[in-house]
Amino acid sequence: MSIKINIPTLLYQYANGQRVVEVNGSTVGECLNHLVKQFPNIKQELFDKEGKVHNYLDIYINGQSAFPEELIKPVRDGDELHIVLIVHGG
Repeated sequence: MSIKINIPTLLYQYANGQRVVEVNGSTVGECLNHLVKQFPNIKQELFDKEGKVHNYLDIYINGQSAFPEELIKPVRDGDELHIVLIVHGG
């Protein structure tokens, strides 16, 4: 299954400067893990110590937020994932 992950600007350096990476998987979690296999240094930027997606990130599947259970959300061949940094202000 071919899924495209769009990498945000702040994480390009962890994906060798690539903006879009093709991965395989049947869930968002499997796709992110495949991304980590390709680019191991991106793991710390995506996941906390418990293996959950950092709370300052949101994952979108074809423009729809996968929150709150993004890691178990199913994906299909041809889907596009977007990793989005959530900006907090004060």
